[in-house]
Amino acid sequence: MKRRLSKPLLPGLLLPGLLLSSLAACSETPSSDTPQDGEAGTREIALAIDTATAEAASGIPLGSVPGRIVLPPEARVAVTPPFPGAAVRVYVIEGQAVARGAPLALVRAAEPISIRGDLSRAASEVELAHAQASRVRQLAEEGIVAEARAQEAEARLQQARATLAETQRLASMSGAGADGTMTLRAPIAGRVAHVGVETGAGVDGMEAPFVIEAAGPLRIELQLPERLARQVRPGMGVEVQLPGSDGQVTPVGGQILTVAPSIEPQSRSVMATATIGAAPGLVPGQNVMVVISGSSGGEGVSVPAAAVTRIGGEDHVFVREDGDFTPRPVQVVANAGGRAVISEGLAAGEVVATSSITELKAASAE
Repeated sequence: MKRRLSKPLLPGLLLPGLLLSSLAACSETPSSDTPQDGEAGTREIALAIDTATAEAASGIPLGSVPGRIVLPPEARVAVTPPFPGAAVRVYVIEGQAVARGAPLALVRAAEPISIRGDLSRAASEVELAHAQASRVRQLAEEGIVAEARAQEAEARLQQARATLAETQRLASMSGAGADGTMTLRAPIAGRVAHVGVETGAGVDGMEAPFVIEAAGPLRIELQLPERLARQVRPGMGVEVQLPGSDGQVTPVGGQILTVAPSIEPQSRSVMATATIGAAPGLVPGQNVMVVISGSSGGEGVSVPAAAVTRIGGEDHVFVREDGDFTPRPVQVVANAGGRAVISEGLAAGEVVATSSITELKAASAE
């Protein structure tokens, strides 16, 4: 509703700078500017102010705190080549979405060629050892040679087979072709977060040329003020309000994972970590405001968001008291649907101003 505020303007009134006084001249003859009988010595200015009544609210959250979106530690995977070489082709760019097993780069190295040669030799040695073991076994069964000779031949066969299996494993790990080229592939589905190699440049196993970030739940690093640090516990719910393109707000929920046991001396805050589901509009490194819900919620009030303003770095509302509007500090814990939820500083039924806030702030500063 609207209220018209009308009163003589005195020093410290809500609308400063509009007081006009008429001063009499020093002579005995009255000046033409002197107020005549029946006129007021001061002028009254009327100001229309919209107001709203604070409404009771239950189940309000503990508070809102700043947070930063980060990736879980297991969400980043480095891709390294099994052998040093040179990048023949690079297939992806940073930010590109890739499926598991998608090719990232083609690398040529000398070791794969050597491994393929070792693989051929190992296969030949297995065939030779198998033939010798079969022949010696037959001679041992006929009593021509001792049984120990047959056992030695079978041991050499087992050794040759083990060498072949190890060489096959190395060849499979490299994924190398006949020309020594090997393809680096994405181990997980996600987005390419880092490309550290260009076509023609060298790669080795000491530095990862690619880093893949998995799609999935995110983490939030929170800074809890001292007043909330003792109340926040792992398992409590959190919520981030994401504005949509249609003007609607989409809530994304999560929960507290950890709360640090000590206060940081510089920021005088306690660090906490929360998990939250992935959603369009949430990216690592983004700063967000996080609403923390208590186990059962508390009692408070809600007012139109337009009634809340910042004065001296704190949230305030202008409360109507005896016909005047007085600034009062409040604790805002959430904003949703155009309304601010207040946990401290305002009671249900009190009337607050929702318009002309700039003029009221200017008047209160005098």
